[in-house]
Amino acid sequence: MSPAIQPVIMTPDLERLQIFYTALLGAEETSRVPDKGPTFFVGLRVGDAELGLVADEDVQIGTRQRMLLSVDVENPDDLLGRVEALGGRVLGPPKNMPWGQRVAHIEDPDGNAVNLTRQI
Repeated sequence: MSPAIQPVIMTPDLERLQIFYTALLGAEETSRVPDKGPTFFVGLRVGDAELGLVADEDVQIGTRQRMLLSVDVENPDDLLGRVEALGGRVLGPPKNMPWGQRVAHIEDPDGNAVNLTRQI
């Protein structure tokens, strides 16, 4: 078996982030730990990728992060109208980048940097 990498976001409000990524990107829950009681981990499938969410009440929202979640979507422009309604923040209009992507920079409800991208 070859190695796999799964980005994992720690959050004090796991349910809020799960709703955000489910509603914005169509993420589907693939796992939950534990099965009963307060949830510690939720695994989500977004297209062909996996995203993990971990509950940690000590995480400070908006603190400096060293990770960027980049998600290839059908059309970044179409999703921007939903970001703020779901508790996120749009950081500016989408732009065509010199490396051949259209990119919209947003933050999820915890302030994590997310790029919505599409090859052009």
